[in-house]
Amino acid sequence: MAAESPAFTLTLPVLPLDDEVVLPGMVVPLDLSDAEVRAAVEAAQAAARSEPGKPKVLLVPRVDGTYARTGVLGTVEQVGRLADGDPGALIRGRSRVRIGAGTTGPGAALWVEGAAVEESVPDPLPGQVAELVKEYKALATSWLRKRGAWQVVDRVQAIDDVSALADNSGYSPFLSTEQKVELLETADPVARLRLATQQLRDHLAEQEVAETIAKDVQEGVDKQQREFLLRRQLEAVRKELRELNGEQEGEESDDYRARVEAADLPEKVREAALKEVDKLERASDQSPEGSWIRTWLDTVLEMPWNERTDDSASAYDIKGARAVLDAEHAGLEDVKERITEYLAVRKRRADRGLGVVGGRRGGAVLALVGPPGVGKTSLGESVAHAMGRKFVRVALGGVRDEAEIRGHRRTYVGALPGRIVRAVKEAGSMNPVILLDEIDKVGSDFRGDPAAALLEVLDPAQNHTFRDHYLEVELDLSDVVFLATANVLEAIPEALADRMEIVRLDGYTEDEKVVIARDHLLPRQLERAGLDRDEVTLEESALRKLAGEYTREAGVRTLERSIARLLRKAAAQHELGERELPFTVTDGDLRDLIGRPHHVPESAQDPAERRTAVPGVATGLAVTGAGGDVLYVEASLADPETGAAGLTLTGQLGDVMKESAQIALSFLRSHGAELELPVADLKDRGVHIHFPAGAVPKDGPSAGITMTTALASLLSGRLVRTDVAMTGEVSLTGRVLPIGGVKQKLLAAHRAGVTTVIIPKRNEPDLDDVPAEVLDKLDVHTVTDVRQVLELALAPAATGAEPAVPVAA
Repeated sequence: MAAESPAFTLTLPVLPLDDEVVLPGMVVPLDLSDAEVRAAVEAAQAAARSEPGKPKVLLVPRVDGTYARTGVLGTVEQVGRLADGDPGALIRGRSRVRIGAGTTGPGAALWVEGAAVEESVPDPLPGQVAELVKEYKALATSWLRKRGAWQVVDRVQAIDDVSALADNSGYSPFLSTEQKVELLETADPVARLRLATQQLRDHLAEQEVAETIAKDVQEGVDKQQREFLLRRQLEAVRKELRELNGEQEGEESDDYRARVEAADLPEKVREAALKEVDKLERASDQSPEGSWIRTWLDTVLEMPWNERTDDSASAYDIKGARAVLDAEHAGLEDVKERITEYLAVRKRRADRGLGVVGGRRGGAVLALVGPPGVGKTSLGESVAHAMGRKFVRVALGGVRDEAEIRGHRRTYVGALPGRIVRAVKEAGSMNPVILLDEIDKVGSDFRGDPAAALLEVLDPAQNHTFRDHYLEVELDLSDVVFLATANVLEAIPEALADRMEIVRLDGYTEDEKVVIARDHLLPRQLERAGLDRDEVTLEESALRKLAGEYTREAGVRTLERSIARLLRKAAAQHELGERELPFTVTDGDLRDLIGRPHHVPESAQDPAERRTAVPGVATGLAVTGAGGDVLYVEASLADPETGAAGLTLTGQLGDVMKESAQIALSFLRSHGAELELPVADLKDRGVHIHFPAGAVPKDGPSAGITMTTALASLLSGRLVRTDVAMTGEVSLTGRVLPIGGVKQKLLAAHRAGVTTVIIPKRNEPDLDDVPAEVLDKLDVHTVTDVRQVLELALAPAATGAEPAVPVAA
């Protein structure tokens, strides 16, 4: 083991080594240009003149300005010139010295006192130490062979001294200064050799990992280079084949890079397309990814990214645009006014350079809500015509897959962009008019909710950065005019309806239907029947009878079918020789041509055949998916002997309507004496209320006053006036509360031949929406209490039948 002498026996000049360590046995050249090195060598030379032997210095490592606790006694072997011509000294490390206190000496160098560190190793070496020596030599040999230092291998193998073998690791370039200082300060030779062995072992392990990584990287690089070379050769072969077959190089459809660079694409879209081109060039011809990328690139290149239809002169000529709408559609004033407002605002924004504000353009999102046949779909074409834009219709009825709106992910086989992207692509411009038809028929299932996917499309605050799952690049939809159509507003999710401006189309009046039939339906059906306009003529009286008695609808679809049927009959009779053309159809000819009327107004029927010809029947008004309609309420009382007391309701009624019936009955029971109704025996007799058309579900509170009137008519024996229809919710105290759909209900009353309508007082503002020609033909009463309803609706007692319940004495 090592032994240290307690006395300081050496006085030496200090030669500091910055970030370098010299171990015993090492021979190192030092540059004398450094002042501290030169001062230490000169001091050692001066001291050596009075002492035998070579000049001695103390080599001390200095790390970050701090000296190590142990140095190395070094002898100056030679002073001369280094390889670069600078003055230098060759110094050999001899032994370790424990540094003591500083002292004085000749020259400018720092002198210290030190004690030589004595080292001893057992002889012969123990088995463990011998194995350690063998392991170190093996590791050192392996490392040196990798570096090609074969001469050094022999020198290391020749070292048998444990201390010298451990200090030999000071030549290792991979050791840090801290690791070499640790070796220097380890006095025990065996411990020092063990430390050197561990350091060498760790380095070899790190080197092995680094070599493995480098090998893998090199293999990948070689593979890419080989693939690149082969692809260049393949391109050369294809070029030669094209030239051999006489094909032009421009016919090669795979040159996507040139197509992308030549296309007028937004910057971000161009970057995404070029990335895909890079992938395509690296992809193998047998890889399915190449086909996906080509399809995606074709779709992107076909999109009209910077194409916009210049709005026609009529769009900025507001009067001209309104004239186009009026010429193609009769009525529908609300939606015409809204489109006119949109065009006026767009013109003013264009005049002031405000076409794009905050990245958003001036698009519009309108929802046309109304019964079938009122012209919602055809109105979209008229809007596009008035604006001079392309028109695309997207049918959403029955769509249940969210991917139909947002597109499929490209990884799926047969993936396609969504219907919105396809509509823009089909239009060939970024500002078309897109009609989202039947948006209330969108369903949802396990594949997602398409209505939720439409939230971003129809939100003016978001749709300028719409992302389709297939394209995965931003698409600006802020300049698109979206027109959505629906029959029932309640079927549209609330969040989606909130993003659209609702425009209601409640149906046409009879006068409007006659105008539409004369100006639009008849010319179209004459062409389809192969008839000239002067061959068959329909008088206005015939058109009015068709609209009033042969059809009863909010729209004109059935009216158009009736006209088509009439023209077919006329054409067939002419071909059979039964009728000569030209032919003028009057209202008297309709029965012979297309049969009897199907909807005779109640007022036109024989008084004995009317539904309200018996007590207990009242006429109500309702709103259905097909618009407004007339609804009859029938009430009857059971015989006291049957014992069937209580209230019976039939006609597929909803909970709200059942509650309205209970409220009507409770009101009459509690106010029977006030209303002079014989209700004393109601507790012993069953009350049955029925709504005809029993197969149709019905619900809502607006039949409250109708049921109250029917029960009052039944109890009093007074008939309900034939020309009266009513709508309104009833409360338990007899108040008449407001309801919805007033316009549709009044239009239905007008079609049914009703002349007097009772509505709640609080619905009076809704009368502003009803066409003036309808209000002129209706006597509308606004009421606040059921007593007013009964006074208006029930016929005088003298004209009625006997009461259903005898008046108690």
